[in-house]
Amino acid sequence: MIIKHLYNYECLCLNVKLNNMPTKGQIITNPTSGDIYEFVETANDTNGERVVMKATLKTKGQVVPNHFHVLQDETFEIISGNLTIMIDGSTKILSKGEMFTLPKNIPHNHYNNEDFPVSYIHTVTPALDFDYFIETLVGLAADGKSKNGKYGLLQELVTLKYLDGKTYLADIPLGIQKVLMNVIAPIGRRFGYRAIYKKYSGIEK
Repeated sequence: MIIKHLYNYECLCLNVKLNNMPTKGQIITNPTSGDIYEFVETANDTNGERVVMKATLKTKGQVVPNHFHVLQDETFEIISGNLTIMIDGSTKILSKGEMFTLPKNIPHNHYNNEDFPVSYIHTVTPALDFDYFIETLVGLAADGKSKNGKYGLLQELVTLKYLDGKTYLADIPLGIQKVLMNVIAPIGRRFGYRAIYKKYSGIEK
């Protein structure tokens, strides 16, 4: 298991060094969870119209808090397994062949709630910097900077403020989030935190 994790980490670093940006066909693996992401289309491929990934989630349960995107819609098409979707307080389960779109500005979440993996095609429209964001999340995990899917308050506030694909947490009043983002996130950047890291994607934000 340790050898496998080291191999996945080395592959991730190799992808970043060679590509300097997300590329079609690039596969990155989260070494702590085994979750796999393959870029089918990147922002660069579609002139910013969308990002399309094939994702395989082995992790069971929610790994990110409930949230909503201000500018982007997300569509899921299930290849195998079951994907749990939470949307505006209601929950539904998608199985093989089913498709569902999570519209922007609606609180939601998606996760694997089974003991076996789920694979699906994940389309985000418009692309903005979503593909870079995925590289950063996996890169931080590979560097041991996340715990149970959480990246720490400073990192999360820097991400919320400086990511182009604006996202907010669903369970914290928006006004409070904006105050924290505007006050604490600039401090986080002074300590080296970034929304996108040059180490993982060749650019930083």
